[in-house]
Amino acid sequence: MRISLIPLFLILLPLIEIAGFVVVGSQIGVLPTLGLIIATGIAGAALLRHQGFGIMTRIRSEVEAGRDPSRNLVHGVMILLAGLLLLIPGFVSDIIGILLFLPPIRDLAWRFLSRRVNFTSDFSTMGGFARQRGDRGKTIDLDEDDYSKSPDPRSPWRQIDDQ
Repeated sequence: MRISLIPLFLILLPLIEIAGFVVVGSQIGVLPTLGLIIATGIAGAALLRHQGFGIMTRIRSEVEAGRDPSRNLVHGVMILLAGLLLLIPGFVSDIIGILLFLPPIRDLAWRFLSRRVNFTSDFSTMGGFARQRGDRGKTIDLDEDDYSKSPDPRSPWRQIDDQ
């Protein structure tokens, strides 16, 4: 029987965070500890906003160029997770959050994930970006005499309606 580590981690994390509060609070005092927790929350929100907009710009440029934005999408998810971890009160979650904001750590996680998860899609034709690059796709070009607003009496569809 294989035991998953995620439920165990979720049970132990609050206990570890409480122990961290006790240790840090005994070393620097209660008010500085609370100030540190509030400061990391504010820093997390600011970093999330700044780096989040940057990653969205990079994702948009990758899609517009017709390249695969998988790496930037995974980086965006890690930045979101890092910001949430910094908003959660606790020193262990803050350390993990700060580490996830560092690009080398995110690249290491990307290399780990890219070997285990298959990220494939065709981003060259998404959302009308193909038209911006000049590709015509499956466009049917009609001349004026090919199209009219009045019904064609010779149309096979017209014959079905008449019966």
